[in-house]
Amino acid sequence: MSGPYTVRVAEDPADREACFAVRKEVFVVEQGVAEDIEYDAYDAVAVHVLAVREDGVPLGTGRLLHGEAAAGKTGGDPSVGSLGRLAVSREARGLGVGAALVRAIEDAAHARGLTAVDLHAQTQALGFYERLGYVAYGPEFRDAGLPHRAMRRAL
Repeated sequence: MSGPYTVRVAEDPADREACFAVRKEVFVVEQGVAEDIEYDAYDAVAVHVLAVREDGVPLGTGRLLHGEAAAGKTGGDPSVGSLGRLAVSREARGLGVGAALVRAIEDAAHARGLTAVDLHAQTQALGFYERLGYVAYGPEFRDAGLPHRAMRRAL
């Protein structure tokens, strides 16, 4: 991993708490998403990834839903995973952390035999995902009060 950080699958409770703390900072505090909709039942079954600075400070997170958990977000296709809750702390933006998290989620999806990854991107982030090979489809919609588009990338 390039840069003064590492990205790993969040295996233990401390890593998961760090993931949730970054999500709270970015989505709840910065973007005004209601805390009661930021965390959901899918968190228990998702693969969470975490980017941490060399000194252990969490910088970013994201999650992969697969199988039954992803079915509602991917049109029911069991070979497609769902990338979500991608969040990078303000201090780490522009350092490649977001791209590294996306690639780690794609690696986790590939390791589970998935053939593509779907996501719901905030419209202001479309360019970021397009640079990583994702293609938008369908109309714009609102999620948590913010405009989004569905996107997909074949693995």
